[in-house]
Amino acid sequence: MKTSLPKTDDARRNGRRPEWWEVQRLESQGCTADDWSRVTISSDTDLSRIHHIDFMGDVIIGPLGGEYGGRLSHAIISDSVLEAGVTVMNVPGGLKNAVVRQGAVIMNTDRIEYEPEAECGVGVEVAVLDESGSRRVLLWPGLSAQLAALIARTPQGADSPAWETLVADHLEQTSVPAEIGERAEIRDCGVLKNVSVGPFCAVTGASRLENGALINNAPSEKILPFIGHGVDAVNFIVEDGRIDSNSIIRNCYVGQGVEIEKGFTAHDSLFFANCSMENGEACAVFAGPYSVSMHKSTLLIGCMLSFMNAGSATNQSNHMYKLGPVHWGILERGVKTSSNSYLMLGAKIGAFSLLMGDHKTHPDSSEFPFSYLFGDEKGATVVVPAMMLRSCGLMRDEKKWPTRDRRVKRRLPLHDRITFEVLNPHTVSHILRALETIGELLTRPADDDRFVRYKGMKLTRASLERARKIYSLAIYKYLHTKLGDRPFPEPELDENGEPVKPWRWIDIAGQVVPAHVLKDIEKGSVTEAETLLDSIQERYADLEYRWIGQAFGPYWRERRDRVAHEAARFDEMVDEDRQSYRDQLNAENAMLRLL
Repeated sequence: MKTSLPKTDDARRNGRRPEWWEVQRLESQGCTADDWSRVTISSDTDLSRIHHIDFMGDVIIGPLGGEYGGRLSHAIISDSVLEAGVTVMNVPGGLKNAVVRQGAVIMNTDRIEYEPEAECGVGVEVAVLDESGSRRVLLWPGLSAQLAALIARTPQGADSPAWETLVADHLEQTSVPAEIGERAEIRDCGVLKNVSVGPFCAVTGASRLENGALINNAPSEKILPFIGHGVDAVNFIVEDGRIDSNSIIRNCYVGQGVEIEKGFTAHDSLFFANCSMENGEACAVFAGPYSVSMHKSTLLIGCMLSFMNAGSATNQSNHMYKLGPVHWGILERGVKTSSNSYLMLGAKIGAFSLLMGDHKTHPDSSEFPFSYLFGDEKGATVVVPAMMLRSCGLMRDEKKWPTRDRRVKRRLPLHDRITFEVLNPHTVSHILRALETIGELLTRPADDDRFVRYKGMKLTRASLERARKIYSLAIYKYLHTKLGDRPFPEPELDENGEPVKPWRWIDIAGQVVPAHVLKDIEKGSVTEAETLLDSIQERYADLEYRWIGQAFGPYWRERRDRVAHEAARFDEMVDEDRQSYRDQLNAENAMLRLL
C-alpha cells in the first residue's frame, strides 16, 4: 500500500549538472538554488523558459518542450521531478516532493505537496451504514459496488470475517502514484496535499484536497474525472466520477459515472455507478448504482440503496440516543420517497416501493415489493401491496437506465455489474412469497380498525385481494418475457430424484445473483472474488432459466397456455395508467393555457 517518488538517481543518469554559465543565466532569470549540484537538466532543456524558480533539494528538469511550452514561473519546486512539456505557473506555496508527468499544467494554485510514502486515499476507512465503524469498508482503485456491499454486510468480529484479511492482502499490493499525471491540469486551486491526479484528469477551483486520488480509466478523448470549484475533499477516491460546485466530501468513494455537485455534503459514504447527488446530505450511506438525490434539506443516513430516487426533504434517523448512531437499514432497489418522508431505522423497504409520510415502527416490507407505504398519524406503516406495478413510470425507468449509463458512453472498463430488469429472479421471488403470505393473511380476521397486522405493518383485506391479482399478472408478464413460446424448463432433481429447492436470489448493490454461488467467495483473494462476480454476470441468463424450472411448479405449468394472454392484460393495465396520466396532464395544461 506504499507509494513513493521515483528515485532521482535513476533520472540523473539521463541528465547532467548545469554548467557555470547555465547557472549564471538561471540566476539572471530570477532562479535560486540551495545547491546547484543537486539540479539536473537535460541537453535539450531550454533555459529561456525557466524564470523565478527557487530550486530546493534534488530537482530534475526535462526538455520543457511540447505544446504547453514548458513555462515555469513564480513557484518553489523542491525534491521534485518535472517531465517534458510541464507548465508550472504561480504556485506561491511551492511544489514539494512531486512528480509532474509530461504535459501537465499547474497554474494559480496555492501549494501542492506529497509526504514520503503518501497513500493518496488508498486504505481510507469508510464507516458506512453503521457510523460506529462496525461495517467499515476500506478504499482502493477499482472497488466494485458488489464487493463493497459484501464487505459492508459482514460486520467486523463475525465468526468468519475473512474479508478483513483479504482486503489487507489486497491493499499491500495496491497503490496509486503520488504524482500529477500526464496532461493533467490543476488550475486556480487552494492546497493539494497527498493527492494523486491521474493522467488527463482536471482539478479546477478546488478549495482543498487532501489524501485522495483522482483516477481516470477512460480513453484520452473520453475523460470523465473532474473536481471543480469550491470542492473541499479529505480522504477520498474519485474514480471516473465528478465532484463540483462547493461540495464537501470526507471519507468517500465516488465511483464511475457518479456526479456530486451543488453543495452536496457527504461523509463515510460510497457512491457507485451513475449516482447523481445534489444539494442535500449523505452520512454513512451505501449508494448503489443509479441512486439519485437532487433536493435541498434531503438527508440520507445509515442506509443501503440502489436505483433510488429521494424526494425533497427526505429524512432518516439512525441515532436514538441509547446506543449511539448504530441503527441502519436497507431500501431495496428502486425505492422512491415522497417529499417530507421520514424513516426511523432500522428498517427494510421492499423493492420498487413508494415511501410516503412518517414511518416509526421499523417496518420490514421486503415481502411486499412494488408497494405504496403510507405513514399514519402515529407513525405506523400502512402497506398497499403491488400498486407500483401498475405504474407506467416503472417501465419507463427500466428502459432509461441503460441509455443513461455514463460509463458506457465514456468507454470505461465497468467495475459495477448491473441487472437492469425490474422483474428479475430477486423481485419475482418476493412476489411468489408475497402471494403465499397474502393467502395466509386473508384467512385472518381484520382487527377492530379493519386492518390486518403483519410484521409491524397494517394492511386492509381489500388491498390484499387486489394485490393478489396484480402480483399474478406480474408473474405472467415475467414468464412471457423470459420464455416467449418456449415450454417451462424441466425441473432439476437431486440425487434422490426429488425436485431441487429453488435457489434464493439476492440483490448485491444492483447485481442479482443466486445466493449459493457466493458461499466461498471470501476464501480466495479480492481479484478472485471479482472474477467470480464477473462469471455470475456472464452466466446470468442461463442461471435464471434454470431457476425458472425450479421455482414454478404445477400450478404455473398448468397455466402455460394463459401466459401470453395474462401478460397482455398486464401491459393493458400499464397502458391505462399511462393514458390516465396523459389525460390528467392535458387537463392541467388546458387549465394553465393563456389563450
